[in-house]
Amino acid sequence: MNPSSDQAIVKNADMSEDMQQDAIQAGKEALKQYNIEKDIAAYIKKKFDKDHGPTWHCIVGRNFGSYVTHETKQFIYFYMGQVAILLFKSG
Repeated sequence: MNPSSDQAIVKNADMSEDMQQDAIQAGKEALKQYNIEKDIAAYIKKKFDKDHGPTWHCIVGRNFGSYVTHETKQFIYFYMGQVAILLFKSG
């Protein structure tokens, strides 16, 4: 699933700048490797579980609504081209 732009647009974040960059990088890697949204989400979630400790949740898609509770400083919502990525830690 190659987004039309390699540029990430952060819509909302409660996360350190370094961690935001990690999320964006994970998004870029996932979008290069996978075409199915579920697989993209799984890649990002597993990477963050490994690098930042469990338990992360990731939602990827072109059209979805959400309302989530997250741990402090553990949330980002951004776009890569037309694809939205919501990543947060909870639990």
